[in-house]
Amino acid sequence: MLTKEGNKTVTNCNQFKLVSEDGKRRLTDVADAEQLFRLIQSIPSPKAEPFKVWMSQVASDRIDQLQDPEKSIDQAMRDYKRLGYSDKWINQRLKSIEIRKDLIQE
Repeated sequence: MLTKEGNKTVTNCNQFKLVSEDGKRRLTDVADAEQLFRLIQSIPSPKAEPFKVWMSQVASDRIDQLQDPEKSIDQAMRDYKRLGYSDKWINQRLKSIEIRKDLIQE
């Protein structure tokens, strides 16, 4: 499909032997998250645009968190809540991170 749209992207994929539907182990192209994001960025199709916009927003949010670490804490709390953790558990987790950070610095 990408070839039909004129994309001649070459990726730096590795191959691993993975179990296929017929139960045999076959060499399969694999990529890590960074490689997949780079591949998606290179897709000229308008169908890829929503994902590219999402990736840009995530990158922008992460840069904001680097500038203001409190935003990272807020994001962690939202993520833990989304995963179903209780407020008590979240507070204990964040306190343990702070204590561990203090111990490492000593």
